[in-house]
Amino acid sequence: MTEDVTFPLEITFRDIGPSPAVEARVRKEAAKLQRFHQRIVSCRVVVAAPDRHKHKGKLYFVRIQIAVPNGNLWINRRSPYNHAHEDVYVAIRDAFDAATRRLEEKVSKKMNKEIKRHEAPPHGVVSRLFRERGYGFIRTPDEREIYFNDLSVVNDGFKRLGVGSEVRYVLAPDDGPEGPQASTVKPIGKHHLVD
Repeated sequence: MTEDVTFPLEITFRDIGPSPAVEARVRKEAAKLQRFHQRIVSCRVVVAAPDRHKHKGKLYFVRIQIAVPNGNLWINRRSPYNHAHEDVYVAIRDAFDAATRRLEEKVSKKMNKEIKRHEAPPHGVVSRLFRERGYGFIRTPDEREIYFNDLSVVNDGFKRLGVGSEVRYVLAPDDGPEGPQASTVKPIGKHHLVD
């Protein structure tokens, strides 16, 4: 089952005929971007095979423009020396891998700015835990509840958490269906923070 793209996606073919299989791969890779940045406004993808090299076959070129609330990200994946890009699917994969890294950097920079505003790292106590369903809630010192799931707990620590466990967390840039959510949760253990 593939994810659906929830933002406008424009796919253009240049110097290559349209291909439903290539378009399906681009849609699949674009849907994955939503995991790294949930507020993508739109995405434009150009798949091109502009020239043939004398000693190589046709090399594919993939350019991606991603619009997010605070600007655009441009990803141009063209390497005249990369034989792997004779395969259009490899060129698409590499371009979307680069797009994922750029989105992660953008989210990381935003979170770093938010963290710098706090005197102490965000922390709290596990208030509710639904181990069999793989999620729980953190109660913060200001009495808010932050949702987290088993995948957000570092070092496979979800199994070791219990109600009352002290944790540090990184707040995700966007709320989820349960409200504020943690993208990363780290058990504090013996090192306690002072409010």
